[in-house]
Amino acid sequence: MSTLITVTPVKKVNYLNNKDILKQIHESKTSFCSFAQKDYHRYDLIIDMPTESIEKSLEYAFQPEQIQLAKEVRAARLSYELGEKILPESIPTTDLIFRVMAWDHVPVSVKQPRKIVSKKSAKDLILFDDSDLHDAFSDLEDPVTKVDVDDMVHVKVNFPPFQHFKLNENNSFVCVGKSHWKGSLETGEFSKDHGKISDKLARMYIMLCEKYAMKFNWRGYTYNDEMRGAAILQLTYVGLRFNEAKSANPFAYYTAAITNSFCRVLNTEKRVQHIRDDILEANGLNPSWTRQGENSDKDYQG
Repeated sequence: MSTLITVTPVKKVNYLNNKDILKQIHESKTSFCSFAQKDYHRYDLIIDMPTESIEKSLEYAFQPEQIQLAKEVRAARLSYELGEKILPESIPTTDLIFRVMAWDHVPVSVKQPRKIVSKKSAKDLILFDDSDLHDAFSDLEDPVTKVDVDDMVHVKVNFPPFQHFKLNENNSFVCVGKSHWKGSLETGEFSKDHGKISDKLARMYIMLCEKYAMKFNWRGYTYNDEMRGAAILQLTYVGLRFNEAKSANPFAYYTAAITNSFCRVLNTEKRVQHIRDDILEANGLNPSWTRQGENSDKDYQG
């Protein structure tokens, strides 16, 4: 008598997703902030107008379209959390929180004279130079981490600063939170070192680099560990610069940064290998098998 065996398909597990990454990015940025109340760390709309003053940004936020958009975002979040339908019309305007990107609360210092550096090729890019990110993802990051003001510059911070505002009963905006701030909003002080990235976000950095290092086009290199280490270090430098106002896909942004870190290490190792082979050949010794193969191909084609 035959026995019927039922095979249950294995559900595919998504080891990382944008929703979890965005949550950890927000939690990490919050650790550098101070708020009038604990719940004010959750914003409903980002006003990203870096060239305008806070007053101009708040005027833009007070427009009916922006208030309606903020209500829709808040209603969608509450509907997901409470498990019931929440209508945007039922949300009071005074409950809305607006995140305004602003540098007003960041102190300034004397502008240092700029050093004249010779132009570098793509192979000479240093580890912390994130200017070589793919053009397709360059708009996902706010590249401005210090703003020039005549002969003064704002202190460099690890992510673009912001302030949180909410409307009171008189329809005027009140500041309820500041980034890179420690203590109360009135008597506190600027601080850029008291926060940290969350432990879960750090593990996400490591997991992303390890998964990427196992791809077929990277896992065969003997310096794969150096590639992973450089990529993790790069993510700790640019990870919080992701701009939530422009995209909800940090996975693509992080992958682009990892790819450039791997390519940078590869180009460095190749350059060192070429120098070593040149020295060996100049002294009448056999170079690496790669150089010998290249020489054989040249002789065959010649």
